[in-house]
Amino acid sequence: MTYQETLDFLYNSLPAYHRIGAAAYKADLKNTEAMMDQLGHPETAFRSIHVAGTNGKGSVSHFLASILQEAGYKVGLYTSPHLVDFRERIRINGEKIPEEAVVEFVEKNKLFFVNQGLSFFEMTVGLAYDYFRSEQVDIAVVEVGMGGRLDSTNVITPLLSIITNIGLDHTQFLGDTLEKIAYEKAGIIKPGVPVVVGQTQPETKPVFERVAAERQSPITFADSKWRVDPNWKFDGERMVFTLEHEGALLTDHTTGNVDEFTSGLIGPYQMWNIATVCEAVQQLRDGGVLTIGEDAFRRGLDRVVDNTHLMGRWQIVGRNPLTVCETAHNFDGINAMMLGLVGLDFKRLHIIYGCVNDKDYKKILTYLHSQLDAEHIGQDPVWYFSQPSVQRGLEVNILQEAARGLGIEGDAYADVRDAVAAARSNADDNDLVLVTGSIFLIADLLRGV
Repeated sequence: MTYQETLDFLYNSLPAYHRIGAAAYKADLKNTEAMMDQLGHPETAFRSIHVAGTNGKGSVSHFLASILQEAGYKVGLYTSPHLVDFRERIRINGEKIPEEAVVEFVEKNKLFFVNQGLSFFEMTVGLAYDYFRSEQVDIAVVEVGMGGRLDSTNVITPLLSIITNIGLDHTQFLGDTLEKIAYEKAGIIKPGVPVVVGQTQPETKPVFERVAAERQSPITFADSKWRVDPNWKFDGERMVFTLEHEGALLTDHTTGNVDEFTSGLIGPYQMWNIATVCEAVQQLRDGGVLTIGEDAFRRGLDRVVDNTHLMGRWQIVGRNPLTVCETAHNFDGINAMMLGLVGLDFKRLHIIYGCVNDKDYKKILTYLHSQLDAEHIGQDPVWYFSQPSVQRGLEVNILQEAARGLGIEGDAYADVRDAVAAARSNADDNDLVLVTGSIFLIADLLRGV
């Protein structure tokens, strides 16, 4: 098989959630467990950190991988979905898995995959775990795909479990309340393994505490320990911020001055993600299993994009006018994005939006529109509508009509790159062009950057 033939098999032969949605969801781990048996249990061959949550789990995973890499470890990183290249999902020290390794793995196990009826995601998890074993990584940071309890990644026993936060997303699979979703995410908590929860929420805290107690797992809520000063600065390239630990600002022991940190990932929601990362690093240090010096911690935060090549998180893709892409596909993501918009100085917002067809796009559009109006951000925003190129992408004409029915007028573009070109042409240098919505819309844009 060629690499392209291998990708065609992965994408087309068996269902993939990002293409067809619910039909790809598996409600148990039997297939994954059978695959681990077939592969000789690679999931037991490396140490790991498991990261779940509604929002922020990707950023937290990349931060941790970058910090551990700066600390001198050989670090595997498994994330999903990818934006441009399938191999983004599986990296070691920032380098994507080679095409030959993907081909060899699929050729070797293809008959089993077909006979077992494995999903795209199940096969990809098997590929990642097998690759991490063969390359003898020191540790792997594994991001949950969806939920946690029944997610295919959930066959590892990590050094640390992390749950960033809980929001109403994927409710058709995970439940229609925060409590139900929290229970699914809490499924990654393993007996005796410490767990860090990023954000304390009144609806979900009792769920996490109950599950942790049942499994005798020490639990810590990061936001009760750490705080990033909300008055952070953007220097044009990086986020500059200070940290508080249990109410005290971190200072340089030699000078007594307040310590400033920098991050290559910008955006106000990184305040919560960085606090979660701080507590995770503290737990790993206290456990005595990993050595992470202050310099490695600082460099890892700063060089996260350089080390891991994360894309699509408040990513600058153009200047004059400033053009940013940001995946905000649910209500919590919109709230976080709004904080960033309030903190930026611009004249008028040009917003390009597109989504997939299984989102409650009318409610999301209504909410986004109301938030923009409530914050009085610049002049009245200019709207542009587009659609992701995946099979689940909501047709732009349907989206445009739905928006019109909600009192939102905007032009429609089948290709997001045409929408961006139109917005940049209409905007002046003091405006802001924002591409947001589905991660697949952002992916379409980045393929052309």
